[in-house]
Amino acid sequence: MRHRVKGKKLDRKKEPREAMLKNLASSIIIYEKVKTTEAKAKTVKPLLEKIITTSIKGDLASRRELIRLLPQKMAIKKAMEILAVRYKDRRGGYLRIIKLGRRLGDSASLVQIELV
Repeated sequence: MRHRVKGKKLDRKKEPREAMLKNLASSIIIYEKVKTTEAKAKTVKPLLEKIITTSIKGDLASRRELIRLLPQKMAIKKAMEILAVRYKDRRGGYLRIIKLGRRLGDSASLVQIELV
């Protein structure tokens, strides 16, 4: 039984899964919309919500937290300078998931996750 177990394993071990989610979060911040599978989008959404909420604070501690969470410097810079200003008055709900259908090869459900 998996009572109160949050998150998905996505058929990966801990370190590759965390690296994949951090890279996906960086890509979403840089490009503002990414096409991916539904399971990955639902897994990365809480991470991105926390990243954007942290970047809104704008102090040194939040920048260091973003350095720990995001592997790309350009994503950190964009989160602190552009997204923090854009979502300053918003109290959450920074992302939108749009269903696109199924992938031909393995019939995985595809979605587009984008910043609102």
